[in-house]
Amino acid sequence: QVQLVESGGGLVQVGDSLSLSCTMSGGTFSAYAMAWFRQAPGKERECVAAKSRSGIGTYIRDSLKGRFTISRDNNKNAVYLQIISLKPEDTAIYYCAARSGQIMTTPDYEYWGQGIQVTVSS
Repeated sequence: QVQLVESGGGLVQVGDSLSLSCTMSGGTFSAYAMAWFRQAPGKERECVAAKSRSGIGTYIRDSLKGRFTISRDNNKNAVYLQIISLKPEDTAIYYCAARSGQIMTTPDYEYWGQGIQVTVSS
C-alpha cells in the first residue's frame, strides 16, 4: 500500500523561504509522477507543481514561477517543494500526490498525503 507523508510545513513570515518534503513508502517511487497541490480555505484544490517519473518533465503553475521549485530524488523516494518569498496568499494545506503515468494538473492522482499546513503571517 502506497503511503505519502509530508513534512516541513508550519508558521512562517512574509518573505521567508520554506521547503516541504514528501516521502513515499510501499511503492516503487520511480514509477509515479509526483505533484504538489494546495487548498486554501474556501478555495478549490490547485496543482502548484509536478514532476515526471524521470524528473525531466516539470510543471510549475504560471503564477508561481520564480518562487516555487519542485525536485525529486528517486534514490530517497522523495519529492520536494521549495518556496521563496512567501506571501500571505500562499497560506494553505499542501498535499503531495502520486499517479502512475504522466503528469496531470488536475487532481487525478491515485495516492495522496494527509496534507500539511503552511501559514504565512504578515
